[in-house]
Amino acid sequence: MAGSLYLVATPIGNLEDITLRALRILREEASLIACEDTRQTQKLLDHFEIRKQTVSYHDHNETSRTTELIAHLEAGESVALVSDAGTPLISDPGFRLLRAAIERDIPIIPIPGPSAAMTAMVGSGLPVAEFRFIGFLPPKSGARRRVLEELAQEQTTMIFYESPHRLLESLEDVVAVLGDRPIAVARELTKLHEEFVRGSAKNVLEELRSRTSIKGEITVVLGAAQRSTAEGNPVEEVAKLQAAGVERMAAIKQVAKQFGLPKRELYRLVEGSANME
Repeated sequence: MAGSLYLVATPIGNLEDITLRALRILREEASLIACEDTRQTQKLLDHFEIRKQTVSYHDHNETSRTTELIAHLEAGESVALVSDAGTPLISDPGFRLLRAAIERDIPIIPIPGPSAAMTAMVGSGLPVAEFRFIGFLPPKSGARRRVLEELAQEQTTMIFYESPHRLLESLEDVVAVLGDRPIAVARELTKLHEEFVRGSAKNVLEELRSRTSIKGEITVVLGAAQRSTAEGNPVEEVAKLQAAGVERMAAIKQVAKQFGLPKRELYRLVEGSANME
């Protein structure tokens, strides 16, 4: 009989946030613990006096290690998968192992617990009835702006992770592409220096720019796009303005703001309409 694959959520900072069930699984049920970084997980295990074999499981060895772990599971040993912090698979390795276990009818048992995304969202002060998790935005500005343009009309609260050394650049792109919408930057969640910086995107950017350095794990919660109250066809509105003597790009900018559309998206619509004529 195959063992079980446990997906065990671990603390994102404060070790008191681990659940009693997670401790029992790690201490009693799992024969082996697969860790994103064995050194990081060992700190957790030592704190709770858990003596269990660990192996590394990360982006660079995921393929080969999946084969090894599946062999353990098929031999009847249970495996606990943990990330460095939070819930496994969420912007962390593990999906390949999960799919391989499902294909072999190996029991999958999620052990819920801490998540930086959920913690940041509920403390952000932004609406939480609906939300969209983005993961990490692209590291380069051009690709990042294209992703933000695709999200410009998203009608739900959005959450993404960012590294401290790219945070200011990302916020600059948010302001440039999405405008001055509400935002909350959560830093070092559940740790000693936990902090929320809330406000408009421009104000938050200026506050963080004024600091000599930004450190720690960062989660950004971004407000939804405002629903447009404009009526009519934006392409036709651009044409009307042009007919009235307004320069084309100025017309696109004006109508994009009126309809709550990204300028690039409206430009493409106008171009497409012109090509069809």
